[in-house]
Amino acid sequence: QVQLVESGGGLVQPGGSLRLSCTVSGIRSSWFGMNWYRQVPGKQREWVSRISIGGTTSYTDFVRGRFTISRDSAKNTLYLQMNSLKPDDTAVYYCNKDISSGPWVWGQGTQVTVSS
Repeated sequence: QVQLVESGGGLVQPGGSLRLSCTVSGIRSSWFGMNWYRQVPGKQREWVSRISIGGTTSYTDFVRGRFTISRDSAKNTLYLQMNSLKPDDTAVYYCNKDISSGPWVWGQGTQVTVSS
């Protein structure tokens, strides 16, 4: 059974940085394109970033240039380095493979709050 555990969130001031981690167990995540998503209460979960099996990265417009996705295959872990954070980045962040192919069971997510 695949398990996703997100961590690294917290409270940060605007302009600050956080590094999120997503540890995958039960399967080798390097076999899959992996993504970060985020969700604000009352809104649909939205896609943030993707890293392909080969390491190609992509970002949604509102984080491009500020966020960096990466992976450590040896640790079976996905990362999201978030810089220049804005209040609009406040959300619960989740990781998962491409949901178009059927997502794994979602983890609990990690809360990111950007506020002064």
